[in-house]
Amino acid sequence: MSSEILINVTPTETRAVVVDNGVLQEVFIERTECRGIVGNIYKGKVCRVLPGMQAAFVEIGLARAAFLHASDISIPQGQTGDLKKTEVPPITSLLREGQEVLVQVIKDPLGSKGARLTTQLSVSSRYLVYMPETQGIGVSLKIDGEEERARLKSCLISQLEKDAGGYILRTAAEGVSEAELLADLNYLHRLWDKLGERKSSVKCGEPLHEDLPLSLRALRDLFSDDIERIRIDSGETYQKAMRFSEGFMPECASRLEHYKGDSPLFDLFSVEDEIKKALERKVPLKSGGYLIFDQTEAMTTVDVNTGGFVGHKNLEETIFKTNLEAAQAIARQLRIRNLGGIIILDFIDMDEVEHQQQVLRTLEKSMMPDRARHKICGVSELGLVEMTRKRTRESLEHVLCEPCPCCDGKGYAKSAETVCYEIFREIIREAKQYEMTQFLILAAQDIIDRLNDEDSTNVAELEQFIGKPILFQPEPQYSREQFNVVLM
Repeated sequence: MSSEILINVTPTETRAVVVDNGVLQEVFIERTECRGIVGNIYKGKVCRVLPGMQAAFVEIGLARAAFLHASDISIPQGQTGDLKKTEVPPITSLLREGQEVLVQVIKDPLGSKGARLTTQLSVSSRYLVYMPETQGIGVSLKIDGEEERARLKSCLISQLEKDAGGYILRTAAEGVSEAELLADLNYLHRLWDKLGERKSSVKCGEPLHEDLPLSLRALRDLFSDDIERIRIDSGETYQKAMRFSEGFMPECASRLEHYKGDSPLFDLFSVEDEIKKALERKVPLKSGGYLIFDQTEAMTTVDVNTGGFVGHKNLEETIFKTNLEAAQAIARQLRIRNLGGIIILDFIDMDEVEHQQQVLRTLEKSMMPDRARHKICGVSELGLVEMTRKRTRESLEHVLCEPCPCCDGKGYAKSAETVCYEIFREIIREAKQYEMTQFLILAAQDIIDRLNDEDSTNVAELEQFIGKPILFQPEPQYSREQFNVVLM
């Protein structure tokens, strides 16, 4: 199977997708203004110790001092190869005012509260979490097979004898070979050694380590032997990815490519169109049938319908073929939309038990490439298929959309931010293809307001980039998602 990773970079957001044989499989989006600091390591200074709260406030260069509780300072000790916390000592015996301390953010600032910190430092890779000041091996509770837990531990037991430090095997490590685990482990050791070299040069309030941006996390988490090529449309990001690969993932460097094509990178495999389709409720099938996706707080439901597919033999055969195609389409849509939690699949009722089993086997096979842990149950008495899929991040709909103000949250519309970014991409597309003196943007009033306010700096940078002025005109009749780019 021919697989590629495409990474599209703009000043406002980074998008990464996985494409198999020209078909979109996964979508990842990270916006510049929404990046959190969880996982970042700082050199901080204790500004206040509160014995009554068993806590301290630490300055790490943010607007508000961060909070460090005594329970997050104590170091777990290893016993019989497992991680176990010791009794929490008094905060006054651990910290004093003015003391410099290395801390890691475990919770972003929220409202009037500062960030939550820990001194139990760790660095993560795809399969492992490495904790240099801890001893023992922990395994994710999501891996519930005792044989698999024992196998994973045995892969790292010998490493405990060679190096100090503890490890947690992440859920993604389930089924991974010993060679892959050791490669991940070596990457983490190289990363920690580099942090040790920088420790003395970092000043108080400065980050010693920041979690990777999406462009590099995509290499760390998505790269595998099946990936033939990784295309990046930003020269600067490509250089960063090359340096990262050469330092930590040498096998990845030879597959990196700086995309310099005239058409946008995501137009190569109709990625933009596929993302738009993934926000729609109805998904057409090639046979003429269709799926209906309904995402709620409690669960996601998927309804399968034959639509215009009438088949060639009989009703049972028509239903069977529709359900087979639907099983493959559902597995792909779950990955693209990143739907998690409880998922109920309402396949068209089938009378033959063998047909039911074949549809289930097709669904299970189609779900095998999914990186998120999932579990598929059999057909219930009501004819429904129940399954669960681990939530690894927000769904595509929640990232790109917000509750629609026109229907009191009962439906969804693209956010003003998303529409503005689409306008920016369309301007760049038109500027590459046509000669003009200026652009006129026709859009809804709230879109024009955002372009003139929050995104005014981005508009100015875009005007400088294309060398043409951009004008705006509100259209009262336009809905939020409607806009036109007029060449003048």
